[in-house]
Amino acid sequence: MDAITTFNSPVSLSLSHSKLRTVAANCRCLSLHSSPSFNGVQMKCTSHHRNAFHGSGYLFKRVEDCKLYLTHGRKQPKRTIVRSELTGTGSPNAANSLTVTDVSFSPKVRGIFFYTITGIVAITLFLVMLVVHPFVYLFDRHRRSAHHLIAKIWASLTVFPFCKVEFEGLENLPPNNVPAIYVSNHQSFLDIFTLLILGRSFKFISKTSIFLIPVVGWAMFLKGDIPLRRMDNRSQLECLKRCMELLKKGASVFFFPEGTRSKDGKMGTFKKGAFSVAAKTRVPVVPITLMGTGKLMPTGMEATISTGPVKVMVHKPIEGSNADELCNEARNIIAEELVTHGYGVH
Repeated sequence: MDAITTFNSPVSLSLSHSKLRTVAANCRCLSLHSSPSFNGVQMKCTSHHRNAFHGSGYLFKRVEDCKLYLTHGRKQPKRTIVRSELTGTGSPNAANSLTVTDVSFSPKVRGIFFYTITGIVAITLFLVMLVVHPFVYLFDRHRRSAHHLIAKIWASLTVFPFCKVEFEGLENLPPNNVPAIYVSNHQSFLDIFTLLILGRSFKFISKTSIFLIPVVGWAMFLKGDIPLRRMDNRSQLECLKRCMELLKKGASVFFFPEGTRSKDGKMGTFKKGAFSVAAKTRVPVVPITLMGTGKLMPTGMEATISTGPVKVMVHKPIEGSNADELCNEARNIIAEELVTHGYGVH
């Protein structure tokens, strides 16, 4: 017969059983099923929300504090069930809702999973891209919306198993057939994946060497992204000229005005190239604030991916004919949002 034990403070039980199971629902650990012997196994709450249940009878405000610890050396009956006083308040089906983000892996192991998944998905979808490319080139040569849809699927399948992405201000996005210049801060390699999920047909500007990477670089070429040789003035002029041509033909362009990823997590100064193009073509500039990607995959640590939330804030478009004013306004909008959420700005 099962023994039922209730605790009124954070507790520990010991077990060495492979069939340990936690049922989580409504942001709370509901029950723990264990077996007799004990060797100090640790179980973390599977919740992603603010309040989480720890032990039986105590609520913590932060999820990272929500842990059930299993101690050593205490013998229990053959089967022990530890129940929270909140048992029954959630759905039993939540036991089967575990994702990669619920399991505790090291950042390096998560990085291996991340690149394995993105590689497999990229190869599969690149073949689809090749098949549809002749039709895209004939009927949608400049925007290439079908390729951008494929890229969105690739980014979504890659990112969503590893982190939760929250979007805010999507109503501020111009329609997909309206040309615009999108700008944002640049924190991480993950920024590209996150922005592709927006589903807008904009062209990224990228180093020429990136286009040589098998599959990914080839897909960027098919998608119509724009190559740039850094520190080459002629290449920079050609890049800006290409951007203006695309905008006049109905396509959109994406700039990282900082020019490169932040090395310390703080937003740097903006270069005026994007805003000069906007001022000359009179298209709207859409500022976007990215938050959290730099903590998940910092610059210089691209082989790892940590856990945590990512937020994308789309601001209202701005317009003007003065590049300096557009640059300052866009940077101030993004900087204000970053400072509000505790991020640094140079």
